[in-house]
Amino acid sequence: MQAASESVSDLLVLMGQGNREAEMRLMERVYPELRRLARAYLRRERFGHSLQATALVNEAFLRLAGEWRDGWRGHAHFMAVSAQVMRRVLVDHARARLAQKRGGGDVRMTLAETDTAADEKGLETLAIHEALERLAKMNERHAKVVEMKFFGGMSHGEIGLVLNTSERTVNRDWEAARAWLHSQLRA
Repeated sequence: MQAASESVSDLLVLMGQGNREAEMRLMERVYPELRRLARAYLRRERFGHSLQATALVNEAFLRLAGEWRDGWRGHAHFMAVSAQVMRRVLVDHARARLAQKRGGGDVRMTLAETDTAADEKGLETLAIHEALERLAKMNERHAKVVEMKFFGGMSHGEIGLVLNTSERTVNRDWEAARAWLHSQLRA
């Protein structure tokens, strides 16, 4: 039975204990928020992207279901991990699409048939992903701040809670990471 006051954090604890009903209640509780996050991601993607917000949420939730653990630190942490998983889904999708266009599939296309703008968006998604991977190797917290702010739409205060640091530190990390990424992506 679902308690009206059952929080996302409570549901995450129950799921960590193996409660399958809690998983369904969690999905109902966070679905609108995950859809908003997915729509924000897809606005940054190419026009006519073959993934819709619902499909992105469902794929991310399936991947998350394989990672349920006791270490969830609440709602903000869950949303941060969800943002990261959605980004991975989009990167995997972009890689598959570009591989297919470069001969990975059975269908051959002429140059006139390729969608140059879509390819550029796919390459942009991969470039951002690769830059974030490089940043994570240099400074993992900076990469997490970018992911949570830019992709997850989280506030500096929420990010501070997830990373167990001050909002002021998150502000500094964001400014430094944003400048570094800008220089990398411009090159």
